[in-house]
Amino acid sequence: MDRYSKDYEELKTLLENQGGNYDYDLIKRAYDKMVQAHRGQRRSSGEEYYHHPLSVAKMLVGIGMDSESIAAALLHDVVEDTDVTEKELKAEFGENVAALVDGVTKLGKLPLSTTEQLQAENIRKMLIAMAKDIRVIIIKLADRLHNMRTIDAMSEQHQRDKALETLDIYAPIAHRLGIRAVKEELEDLAIKHLDPVGYAEIEQLLAKRSSERESVLQGICDRIKTHLKKVMPDVKIDISGRVKSIHGIYRKMFVAGKDFDEIYDVFAIRIITDTVADCYNILGIIHDMYQPLPGRFKDYISTPKANMYQSLHTTLIGAEKIPFEVQIRTFDMHHTAEYGIAAHWKYKEGISQSDQNLEDRLAWVRQILETQKESDNPEEILQSIKTDLALEDVFAVTPKGDVITLPNGSTVIDFAFAIHSAVGIKMVGAKANGRIVPLNHAIQTGEVIEILTTNQQGHGPSRDWLNFARTTSAKQKIRTWFKKERRSENIETGRNQIERDFARNNIRLPEDEMAEFIEKTAARQHFNSVDDFYAAIGYGGVVLSKIMPRIKDEYQRILKERNDTVKIVTPANTGRSSNGIVVEGIDNCLVKLSKCCTPLPGDDIIGFITRGHGVSIHKRDCNNVPKDIAAASEPERWVNAYFENTGNASFKASLMITGNDRMTFLSDVLGAIAQMSIPVHSVNARQLVGGSAVINVTVSVLNVKQITAITQKLQKIEGVYGVERIKG
Repeated sequence: MDRYSKDYEELKTLLENQGGNYDYDLIKRAYDKMVQAHRGQRRSSGEEYYHHPLSVAKMLVGIGMDSESIAAALLHDVVEDTDVTEKELKAEFGENVAALVDGVTKLGKLPLSTTEQLQAENIRKMLIAMAKDIRVIIIKLADRLHNMRTIDAMSEQHQRDKALETLDIYAPIAHRLGIRAVKEELEDLAIKHLDPVGYAEIEQLLAKRSSERESVLQGICDRIKTHLKKVMPDVKIDISGRVKSIHGIYRKMFVAGKDFDEIYDVFAIRIITDTVADCYNILGIIHDMYQPLPGRFKDYISTPKANMYQSLHTTLIGAEKIPFEVQIRTFDMHHTAEYGIAAHWKYKEGISQSDQNLEDRLAWVRQILETQKESDNPEEILQSIKTDLALEDVFAVTPKGDVITLPNGSTVIDFAFAIHSAVGIKMVGAKANGRIVPLNHAIQTGEVIEILTTNQQGHGPSRDWLNFARTTSAKQKIRTWFKKERRSENIETGRNQIERDFARNNIRLPEDEMAEFIEKTAARQHFNSVDDFYAAIGYGGVVLSKIMPRIKDEYQRILKERNDTVKIVTPANTGRSSNGIVVEGIDNCLVKLSKCCTPLPGDDIIGFITRGHGVSIHKRDCNNVPKDIAAASEPERWVNAYFENTGNASFKASLMITGNDRMTFLSDVLGAIAQMSIPVHSVNARQLVGGSAVINVTVSVLNVKQITAITQKLQKIEGVYGVERIKG
């Protein structure tokens, strides 16, 4: 018997031990096809490639998946890594197996520009396939788990990238599906490669404490078992010990800042019995035996987690004064806790994918897909998926007693929109446990949240709510409301933002050309009109800063095309402009002080000949001025310039003052400027994180010496630790 036959026999033995009604012919044909397709290929570790899909298939057998899932697991890499086509798989193995393989296959051949875009599109494709057939993600999780087990052969950077993606995407999906065993191993393997020092420290602590506590916990287990047999002799009870996952300990030690000895559930006792009634009876008995720790009881039987996890958790203090956790659940609950949605797979019993419970448990996948339909920004898509897949949940209660599950950190705005879009839109306030709370109040588990609404016509969300909302769903509903109800306002907001950002980025064209430029920009963003483009910017559907690099590239391309057709003729004479700026070679020309650096008399300046807008004056050290003019693309358009005889002409200049956030900070700054009889045009102040504040002030000055004097005076104010001249 060759090694391929021997490996198949091992797989067949696993199938037989499961006792299911498997399609052995389908699985054998899939195995043979896989071996043939991957023949000659090796993994980074040097082992033959076929071991990987075989290992993935064995994992699926272990959690009780059906024949098509196991066949697809065997074939999951043949389309991506060999010459086998999806059409070929359909012909040989049927549409279901081919669709499962396609759902797991990455989009390796798409012309995507960035790693983030490729990652986002791969995850989106996987979620779409998962929404159609949950088996796709179960195969993918097994695939990722085996890859993480064998990741040591890869480069260190590749290991870190895979580990981070596993922690951000795949472990949370396993958590959402309730597959605890896979979730915890993925997390532990990820932490092992992201922080090997922290991982090793926890391993050492566990090894040390295990030897200390093992005998104590075993004594407690024996004592509980003896007592329960005496009190409940006819009830089936299984008692065992459990050690918390390394990642779970890591989060509490290095994220929450707890000492190892402060983590009460590192070692736990698990009690499994037949019925829910027995669970509550056992809880009462052990509470009589040991002292419960206040605030450490959780009833996940009456209120299951979103992934359907059910169990009673309580923390007790033994005679040895060592706290320990006890988990009490039924055998069915335990099977669900270990294998989650895979535990409910009923293909062998004839229950189909349309089963309503399965549909309900996949609603969150469809919600994730729905909320990022309108986004084409890969970073935004990835961030929304990571947020919506957050591992930690909070459970809040409506006044009627309904439980709403939200990601940790969610606010009352998220709560309102989770109830219904209409509730969120009409919200005017909220109460938590009967107290009025601000709209950015972060919900805590167990709080009773009451949303206060109004029927006033025309009421709707504030744009600030986008900063307060945590869930992508709530943000999307807020944007949708602005999109539909505030179109004229959105258009105006978007137009103003375009004007500001174009000026800030020195994008200037004649009016008719600018209109055409914006129209083409809107078309490239797939909008039917410029107003649609403005409106999308206004309600937040398009983040202008994200697309600005592409806009600037297009603007530079237009300028470059002009250079080929327009020749600049510079007169030979030297003259003075009307505002006291001398431009060598041009007499009495139109001169504009550039807003990117706001030059003042006394600054070293230079001029740039624009097309149709005169000469733009910049400071020599401005970022928009080439360091080497001779090497610039258009050296003939740069001309020498200087201030001369500006007389009493005033110029605007802006300063940024940073200091300690205190009550009289703003009045002290404005008072100092007033003492110098300096006109103030605008003031803007805001708080910073960490007890600081910043004030931006625009003043009129005669020259750079005057701005230097103002700077020196402001620096003497108590608590000021920075005064900086900024762009206009």
